[in-house]
Amino acid sequence: MASQLPFTATTASGERFEISFPLHPHTDSPVRVAQLVSAVLETIDREVGVSPATANGDILQAVAMALAVRAAMIEAPKDVTDKLASGVVATSLRAMDDAKRTYVHVGHA
Repeated sequence: MASQLPFTATTASGERFEISFPLHPHTDSPVRVAQLVSAVLETIDREVGVSPATANGDILQAVAMALAVRAAMIEAPKDVTDKLASGVVATSLRAMDDAKRTYVHVGHA
């Protein structure tokens, strides 16, 4: 069984996701993976704060494009990196099927 990365994400509107992400068998550092996911989500939140009208589809496209560029930077045949990128995305999306979703109070009483 693959190692799992427990991860909690809370949206600005107070929606909380508790996720158990299966890690790729060749993951070097689960801690670093968690740090990078947090950094990416924080950056997106900050950018949306600057331009609140940013569409969710635009965000998904930007993340997908960044993944494509990042995969191309790996010194390996394109079919290998495409399969790796597609696989980790599919695994992460499936993990969201089992994520616990709750709402927490944010803001002032």
